[in-house]
Amino acid sequence: MRNWLVGGLAAAVMLVGGCSRSDDKAPETGGPGPGGAKYTADITRTSLGIPHIKAQDFGSLGYGYGYAFAEDNLCVMQEDFITIRGLRARYFGRDGSYTIQPNGVTANNVDSDFYWRSTATDEAIAPARDKTLADYKDVTRGFVDGYNRYVRELKAGGHEGRHAACRAADWVFEIEENDMYRRYLRLALIASGSVWINEVATAQPPPLPPSGSSAAAARAKSAAEPSAEQKAAALRSDPGPFRFFQREKTFGSNMYALGKDATTDGRSVVYGNPHFPWIGTERLYLAHATIPGKLDIMGASLYGVPAVLIGFNDHIAWTHTVSTAYRFTFYELTLNPLNPRQYLYDGKLRDMVAVPVTIQVRNEDGSLSEATRTLYKTHYGPVLVLKAAGIPILGWNNLKAYALRDANAENDSLINQFARWNQAANLDEFIRAQAEVLGVPWVNTVASGPGGKVYYSDVTVVPNVPDSKVTTCQAIPLHQVVQLLAPGLPLLDGSRSACEWDSDEDAPRPGIFGASNLPKIQRDDWVHNCNDSYWLTNPAEPIEGYAGIIGDERSARSLRTRLCIQQITKRLSGTDGRPGNRFDIPTLQDVVLSSQILSAQMERDTVVGTLCRLPVLVGSTGPVNVAAACEALKNWDMKANLDSRGAHVWREFYRNVAGPLLPLPIGPENPLLYLTPFSASDPVNTPRGINVLLPMVSVAFADAVKAVADAGFAPDAPLGEIQHPGFIDKSIPVFGGEGFEGAFTIANSGPISADGYNIDYGNSYIQTVTWGSGGVEAEGFLTYSESTDPANPHFSDYTREYSAKRWHKLPFKAADVEADAIRKYSLSE
Repeated sequence: MRNWLVGGLAAAVMLVGGCSRSDDKAPETGGPGPGGAKYTADITRTSLGIPHIKAQDFGSLGYGYGYAFAEDNLCVMQEDFITIRGLRARYFGRDGSYTIQPNGVTANNVDSDFYWRSTATDEAIAPARDKTLADYKDVTRGFVDGYNRYVRELKAGGHEGRHAACRAADWVFEIEENDMYRRYLRLALIASGSVWINEVATAQPPPLPPSGSSAAAARAKSAAEPSAEQKAAALRSDPGPFRFFQREKTFGSNMYALGKDATTDGRSVVYGNPHFPWIGTERLYLAHATIPGKLDIMGASLYGVPAVLIGFNDHIAWTHTVSTAYRFTFYELTLNPLNPRQYLYDGKLRDMVAVPVTIQVRNEDGSLSEATRTLYKTHYGPVLVLKAAGIPILGWNNLKAYALRDANAENDSLINQFARWNQAANLDEFIRAQAEVLGVPWVNTVASGPGGKVYYSDVTVVPNVPDSKVTTCQAIPLHQVVQLLAPGLPLLDGSRSACEWDSDEDAPRPGIFGASNLPKIQRDDWVHNCNDSYWLTNPAEPIEGYAGIIGDERSARSLRTRLCIQQITKRLSGTDGRPGNRFDIPTLQDVVLSSQILSAQMERDTVVGTLCRLPVLVGSTGPVNVAAACEALKNWDMKANLDSRGAHVWREFYRNVAGPLLPLPIGPENPLLYLTPFSASDPVNTPRGINVLLPMVSVAFADAVKAVADAGFAPDAPLGEIQHPGFIDKSIPVFGGEGFEGAFTIANSGPISADGYNIDYGNSYIQTVTWGSGGVEAEGFLTYSESTDPANPHFSDYTREYSAKRWHKLPFKAADVEADAIRKYSLSE
């Protein structure tokens, strides 16, 4: 480590003064120069590669951002541009696939192309493109031009050694402005339309009945559909895309906002910690954007978005977590049995809209061929066919079909929302902008400012389907089947106009709830969210009375949410083992990276005390000697730090308990697992008391011990020898646990293997923000570093700092940026 630090310091000095590496020199200046240039931007890279872009106008700001971003992440971003143009099969062939990491959906290249060609059309992106604020149209256009400049330089032989994975590829070419608006749409649909890529892309109607057939004959042919009970059983065995909507999904986050009553000095604090993928384009990119007198904002953005999505300045700080609200509904269509491409609406037949789509496919010999498929849309949206275990759950026969209406496909204000927030002068303006624009697609928000209250909201794009409408419009019996895996998601009758979404007077667009009907709260002490619903934002003031499509109330919380709350309440009661009973920044930073495991705090002693009375337990494949594992767990610190010994044994045990061994999932959904059931009057501490007498609990324990042994790890091995990045530098150890076991500090992988735990998800951009007499004070991490290019010096440097828990100041003031500069360059065109 010492040699690395010395080398890093030497490199920093060389970069400021100029260096022999070709890519560290200032880029060649294009265009007429600063005096008559269309764009002029100054970029300062500070420690760990953070770009600080300064410009005099919004177009130049986007230009500098686009260039800097392409330096760091060209190949990953370009593949996504190719994907949402519907060109994967054209460049990568038929035999390949693409995964949208946040929702976990994988589509083969052909189906992916058909979906995006039918979804991200010029007509689909036109409303958002046309409505985007003029300044952010300029930012978007500038980003395209800056990105394209870097592409031209790379293709001309510049930036030697960089982007080896794609620099010579034919799919690396200059992008267009519409590629950016397609990207914005793609991000808006993460929690809605794109969850159903395969179901939309492959939906095909049944054949038309033979000429002369009767409606009765067509109905009789469709009557052999599986029953609702059969469909429910199939969904339980094969949840498919519904996994994204289950409680402890990987795509999540933690956040706190601490007010004057919760801090030692009365200053408000905002803590953000999204749990995002460590691979793909939903990584976060940390940057600082400045236009003197107009804009000064620092923080993180999803790849390809030249606006700060989680960030701070001297006036405001905010962060997000993934919300429980649904952004879409299904509609059940009653069809014309003699023409299943027509559906009944208020007693009249409507034609579905046929959407023929043609894509190009690269063959094995390099030649291109064409493939054509006709998809179908209704006035609600696309028709889809959902199967589970081979059974059509939402099928398409001569009687019924199903359509998807997606509120975020109609969201024309995503960029405008963050544009307004990036320029907000105070918390009140921030809150007002959220209600007026209502463009946040799928995340909760907490925010605060210097000396202000703390604010929580789920003021987001949600279909306006109050509970009363669900009662009168639910499509029986399949609505109840859907509730098994997605409680609160409506399946509505599509044959009646009365079942269309409502509209609120204060909503900026029809069909969604206005801010007055969405959850929010301000307090002087604290608010939080850790991916459960809004209900227990602060247990002292539960938020209740909102539509079920937004979230659940008076129901059990996840283990992670309970730990989120307990970390605050124990601190404020002085019972967390630390001095005092309030937060300061060092204490908060210690708490959030402490890597506690709540399930172990609750249940370890009972499990070990009962199951470890005998040295051998019977697992699902036979006897297992558990003595060494029991000894490791007895001595384990019940955390997931690098030096924690036994954490992996407990994780595999809880993974088994959470999985298929029990008839229902772990925790609040399984009334058998805990001896003390959930109580709405004590939601932070219940349910509890694992029922270790259940035979399957001992089987789960024995199987966990065997899994660890089969992977080749000792039960008392330190976690730092087992857990590491899967896609960065595997020599870097990573701390943290998984949500299902009650971790707050998140590092997600799959089950243990001979390679240990390969982390591909978890803590990503982390910020602690407060304000002093000199303005904003922020520290943080970008856990997977700024660049996805292994040749980039910032490919893994921040990851090493995170591994060591070395918080870094995020330089915001001009003097701090100057003092921390490692490289400077100017761009003009």
